[in-house]
Amino acid sequence: MATKGVSSRYSVLLPTYNERENLPVIVSLLVATFVQHSIDWEIVIVDDGSPDGTQEIAEQLANTYGTDRILLRPRAGKLGLGSAYIHGLNHATGDFVIIMDADLSHHPRFIPHFIRLQRERDLDIVTGTRYAEGGGVHGWNLTRKLISRGANILASVLLNPRVSDLTGSFRLYRRHVLSNLIPQVHSRGYSFQPELIIRARYLGYSIGEVGITFVDRIYGDSKMGADELVNWAGVIVGLWGEL
Repeated sequence: MATKGVSSRYSVLLPTYNERENLPVIVSLLVATFVQHSIDWEIVIVDDGSPDGTQEIAEQLANTYGTDRILLRPRAGKLGLGSAYIHGLNHATGDFVIIMDADLSHHPRFIPHFIRLQRERDLDIVTGTRYAEGGGVHGWNLTRKLISRGANILASVLLNPRVSDLTGSFRLYRRHVLSNLIPQVHSRGYSFQPELIIRARYLGYSIGEVGITFVDRIYGDSKMGADELVNWAGVIVGLWGEL
């Protein structure tokens, strides 16, 4: 891919809570990907006061790779996923921002594909999808797959965002586009990501999709609960009435 010689910097936002086991692995995979493709990078780690020592691991990673590459920007406690992205964006310096999970569900090997598509089509946003060509899910039971697919179908019927995976959370944004979108978004939990992409479509930003393989976490517990699903349903209905 043609990433060499390009001056753009890419900031990865990694919200964490109790990701001690996963953080060193995801960071090493990110660094290896960026070095292999000569991509200028930084990783902004936003930890919400993890009691398991995640911040200490992040500090060790900053010492290893450099504090100009690994930026630890912790918060006092769990304040919501959406606000973690906002906090991280305030400290990011890149021309583009990559949002992804720290639990190894999203493999960094897809990032060069995101970058290539963005450059080829001059896109504002590239989003990873589990539900288009090249995409898939591993490690979920049938119930969880049906819930995720159903949530996307419901949103597509009501809102027609022309994106196959609204609930996905692996994306590349132009920095200024993300900065413009965030004030429009009311959600602060897991519904933050779907609302972002819906509002982006209605505001006329260009969006492309790359098929990704989603792998359920190996270490730690999922932060997604039934209350988040109920909240997402409420967000869909609210946006349907607004847009």
